[in-house]
Amino acid sequence: MTVTNPADSLARRPIRAVAFDLDGTLVDSVADLMHASNALLAELGRPPVDLPSVRSFVGDGAPKLVERVLAATGGVPAPDEAARCVERFLEIYEADPSAHSALYPGVADTLAALAAAGLMLGVCTNKPMAATLRLLDDLGIADRFAAVVGGDSYPTRKPSPEPLLGLLSRLEVRPEEAVFVGDNEHDVAAARAAGVARVLVVPYGYARVPLAGLPHDGVLDGFADLVKRLSC
Repeated sequence: MTVTNPADSLARRPIRAVAFDLDGTLVDSVADLMHASNALLAELGRPPVDLPSVRSFVGDGAPKLVERVLAATGGVPAPDEAARCVERFLEIYEADPSAHSALYPGVADTLAALAAAGLMLGVCTNKPMAATLRLLDDLGIADRFAAVVGGDSYPTRKPSPEPLLGLLSRLEVRPEEAVFVGDNEHDVAAARAAGVARVLVVPYGYARVPLAGLPHDGVLDGFADLVKRLSC
């Protein structure tokens, strides 16, 4: 297919794939992350964290999330103990990552439309693979994606371009043949560094900086707007 919006500088450039961030883009998952965080904190005898706090902690992978949770509730322990906290958090979270999570409005229908248009779809997230695959399966969209890359798939995570480039390699497309859709500054930085054709952001999600200040190519008017942007 081609991007055909006449106002788009990428008009007539072939797009073969769309890659997505997960948390804050496809799925509102922060409530489950909060529940897992608070289960860990209860075991440690620490006070719980609230939803806005956890939302501000999301986006850099599980180790950084746990570090921020610990810092907010009494301080980060020595490295060995901090590592055990990350392991325990993942045990709790991966046991049921979807109980309080949901797809954002329009996600299921939009993914179906993109797939019907012949586009290959993939996920590039900083969430560990085990939780990612379980979450996608629980929410009924796992079969939409030809490839999935998690935060433990490569030595680096977003904002490094490495995981996104790895995803595109698995999809067997060049960066200039792909569009990336995310919600925050790390998504935009990774996609720009990877050299994808277009970087779009959703108007919701977990960004910690204003979207207007990021070097993206546009803010979607809701997730379903992606079909119009790509003229599927």
